[in-house]
Amino acid sequence: MSRPIALVTGASSGIGERLALRLASSGHDLVLVARRADELARVAARAAEFGATCETIVADLSDAADVATVEARIADDTRPIEILVNNAGYGRFGALRDLDGPGEANEIAVNVTALTLLSRAALIAMAPRKRGGILNVASLASFIPFPGFTTYAATKAYVRHFTLALHEEAKPFGIRVTCLAPGFTPTGFQERGGLSQSSGVPSALLTSADMVARVGLEALRDGRAIVVPGWINAIMARCLGLVPSFLLRRMGSIGARFTR
Repeated sequence: MSRPIALVTGASSGIGERLALRLASSGHDLVLVARRADELARVAARAAEFGATCETIVADLSDAADVATVEARIADDTRPIEILVNNAGYGRFGALRDLDGPGEANEIAVNVTALTLLSRAALIAMAPRKRGGILNVASLASFIPFPGFTTYAATKAYVRHFTLALHEEAKPFGIRVTCLAPGFTPTGFQERGGLSQSSGVPSALLTSADMVARVGLEALRDGRAIVVPGWINAIMARCLGLVPSFLLRRMGSIGARFTR
């Protein structure tokens, strides 16, 4: 019996790597998507230890042609994708006036445009089969405006709202759609965006990449619309939904200074 196939973007490190390996260990073959061929090969070799067959697609999801390549793979019904994990994304931290425009456009392209198009492709492919799953990775930052993390938090707010709406759209087709919104998870993401690995965040608020991956895949399996890993983070997310806008903005300003 053939193993179901999961496609994971941003699979070369961090949360994406852990999601891929957990899917491999649960009986899935993989399509791994990221920019770094050497790191994709490393993750593929680790996944093979669980019996997974891996395809790799070297792609920069800020590039429309590369996004189209991944869309075409999702649309290939001879090797159907059962689970799509939109994990690829990155953040650029600093005052908006100090960040270059092309970099901001690329951040939006990866975090918003690519995720939207790949989710659309998966929904179109999965709907006739009346099954499938889509896991979109947002962030706890999606619940609050963050000066200094302005574009990142805004793109993740888009991911959260988009995924919650898609959850309802997909229900009649038997497709599970889940938003995974992790808090601060040391993975190397922080250094690439201009922060330190710990950035002064209390240890009680930190989550591991493996725990985030486990919680996200369990939520997808259970058909939940959204999950925030870590009980403190989950309470924070729930409370933030009750806070007036002017207080959210103030909290975001304080939080941005705290995480430097």
